[in-house]
Amino acid sequence: MKFINSPAAQGLKLPFSQAVQVGDVLYLSGQLGNRPGTLELVPGGMEAEARQTMENIGVVLRENGLSFADVFKVTVMMADMAQWPAFNKIYVGYFDADRLPARSAFGCNGLALGAQLELECMAFVGRSR
Repeated sequence: MKFINSPAAQGLKLPFSQAVQVGDVLYLSGQLGNRPGTLELVPGGMEAEARQTMENIGVVLRENGLSFADVFKVTVMMADMAQWPAFNKIYVGYFDADRLPARSAFGCNGLALGAQLELECMAFVGRSR
């Protein structure tokens, strides 16, 4: 097992690891639409938050030699499921249409930082690492 925290993540002193690798799977902690290195959400509503959330995921993936093509499972947590179309409009742009990850979604109350959206995902590391 490998616990992973970039220097930026360590600087925030949060009570969890940014990601954990177990075997061939990288488990990313839930990501929000916060500005990198801060606990401040980006302004602009669901689409802006969704875009920043996906960008934050992309940073963690790249820091670990991976890309969105390696993501095989995503869990979506939304404060308002009526925002589903706005979220999906952004989300699908990060994946190839024929390689969409398996996905679960649920509405919830009280996401961290008052976020509208939180995503956690799992990515295949493979044996080449």
